[in-house]
Amino acid sequence: MTTTRRLSLAYLALTAGVAVLFALNLFWGSVSLTPGAVAAALLGRGEDALAVGIVLQLRLPRAVMVVLLGAALSAAGYLLQTFFANPIAGPFVMGVSSGAKLAVALTMVVFLQQGLLTSSATLIIAAFAGSMAAMAFVLVVARRVPRMSILVICGIMIGYICSAVTDIVVTFAQDFNLHKWSMGSFSGMTWANVGAAAYVVLPALAAAFLLSKPMAAYQMGESYARSVGVPVRAFSTALVLLSSLLSACVTAFAGPISFVGIAVPHLVKNLLGSAKPLYVLPGCCLGGAAFCLFCDLIARSLFAPTELSISSVTAVFGAPVVIWLLVRRQTQEGRE
Repeated sequence: MTTTRRLSLAYLALTAGVAVLFALNLFWGSVSLTPGAVAAALLGRGEDALAVGIVLQLRLPRAVMVVLLGAALSAAGYLLQTFFANPIAGPFVMGVSSGAKLAVALTMVVFLQQGLLTSSATLIIAAFAGSMAAMAFVLVVARRVPRMSILVICGIMIGYICSAVTDIVVTFAQDFNLHKWSMGSFSGMTWANVGAAAYVVLPALAAAFLLSKPMAAYQMGESYARSVGVPVRAFSTALVLLSSLLSACVTAFAGPISFVGIAVPHLVKNLLGSAKPLYVLPGCCLGGAAFCLFCDLIARSLFAPTELSISSVTAVFGAPVVIWLLVRRQTQEGRE
């Protein structure tokens, strides 16, 4: 099979997966709807007010948000893996998501105490500040510790610290929505949330895609990247900012979501049979959307009306991929 044919089939499979899972997210839930009722609601011909409300105000904005944030989280993971040259780097592992989670939780608690409502922009800014603070810590450690394994451990430790402080803050907040958000959830998404997320995620993904060519050179090593004219310092800064912004946006709206940023890029690279950023980045967006749609469908449908934490479901399916990756890498190093 030629490379072009394999890429075409892989993109077709990913696109079909997103479409099918998106449709299933509209049909299934605590209230089952027929395809006809969903189609009528989408076309503006629905006569059942309850069905129209469920589709247009609950399930549709949620499904669109899952697509946006799933793509963002997967792309953020790929950017971090490229920056650190480590296959298990990701927003959750490196503590970036936990830093954003702590900043958002503190912001929400302060606003609640003042009797104020937090806007989407406020949450995104707070999450970005928290993610950059965590990333700054990781980068400081990276300059002092040459071993990537130690760096990953430090990232995990800063994640645990931020999560512990967040749990303490949330425990005394006495707010149900804050508790639910802190566990990771796509519930309660509105069209206003979708619009705010789209304003951040779509330009960031476009910027990441425009960096595909220098990213391919950077993957060959900093020396090679410099030799072909890549401004390494500016490029590295762009990778850090984009990955932090994407993961911050996810955390601001859905809380911490684990393993998506690590597992999906590797699954996509194996499916595509290529590691070129020009091919992998669009695949990561489709793969992240499909993976999160699948996990969200399980989270809200498996024990309906009780909804599971989305992070718990993504961990169940994502953690085995990471284990497989580590075992495979160790086996390859042993053979060499």
